[in-house]
Amino acid sequence: MGARREGPEPAGRAARGREAAPDRALPARAAAFDLAVLLALLALFVASLCLGSVATTPGEVARILAAGPTDAATASQVVWQIRLPRALEALVLGGALSLSGLLLQTFFANPIADPFVLGVSSGAKLVVAVVMIAVLGTGRVMGSWAQVAAALAGSLATMGVVLLIARRVRARGMLIVAGIMVGYICSAVTNFLVAFADDQSIVNLDNWSRGSFSGATWGDVGIVAAVTLACAAAVFALSKPLGAYQLGEPYAQSVGVNVRRLRLQIVLVSSLLSACVAAFAGPVSFVGIAAPHLARRGVGASRPLYVTPACFLTGAAFCCGCDLIARTLFAPVELSVSAVTAVFGAPVVIALMLRRRSL
Repeated sequence: MGARREGPEPAGRAARGREAAPDRALPARAAAFDLAVLLALLALFVASLCLGSVATTPGEVARILAAGPTDAATASQVVWQIRLPRALEALVLGGALSLSGLLLQTFFANPIADPFVLGVSSGAKLVVAVVMIAVLGTGRVMGSWAQVAAALAGSLATMGVVLLIARRVRARGMLIVAGIMVGYICSAVTNFLVAFADDQSIVNLDNWSRGSFSGATWGDVGIVAAVTLACAAAVFALSKPLGAYQLGEPYAQSVGVNVRRLRLQIVLVSSLLSACVAAFAGPVSFVGIAAPHLARRGVGASRPLYVTPACFLTGAAFCCGCDLIARTLFAPVELSVSAVTAVFGAPVVIALMLRRRSL
């Protein structure tokens, strides 16, 4: 079940000393960073409600929200039924992607591990597409919980393949290459199924298969929020054992951490988070890599207790901003959100690789 941990383990007196004597300025710095990201997130969220084909000012949006969803005016319907659920879904799923990337980077001790790179998102997308095609082919509608269940099955199956590969390869680079290949295979099969679908409602899966927050409903937002917030609470509850695990499995065991159970918890929670994203938005790239590293840099440490909330907020702001760009930059043409996240996320990965190479 476990993955082979690469490189020298940061154990010994130095590592234990750092754990035992944390930086006293760390809580203040983490709180300042969280506040700054939260303000940026609020600004992006308001912009998402204001900008679009029907322009509205922040004051008008405030009046629309205060009046409630019963107003029949066009601007009110656009805000309540289209923009608000979409912005909320982008916010919550961005946080989910970021937390999933944080867990996978900790699990594999690999700085560029995330659901998209390891093929987990593509596996979830494949199973959702297969089940959706089967259900729609019988004239029925696939429920939201069924989408999450199908995506979770795909995520766990793909994670199982990646874990088997991790047992046999020693180099981090080979593990990433193997994950990318698994993702390509799953994406190719999904594209094949979508390309040869006959029903128009199935053909429309193409937009979802490229990553998009469009079409979000209030029912979807409720499910996404319930799953993501439960998983986020679980990640925060695991902060202490995760911090010990970062210092190496021998050290984690020496302080009483059940490493096997922790691994299982990491796999289940990260798979559920990535499954939720794949079920409702399709595969969204680079958020799971970029946001955790930006959060660590902003907090100034890698301790999960402080990084977890910063990671969620950073991923939420990152996705909210990228979705705003995707739907407004070339309006009325809407870009795939993965295209925008790749533009901003890939440079973070490149900078990370260059920095590590220079050390």
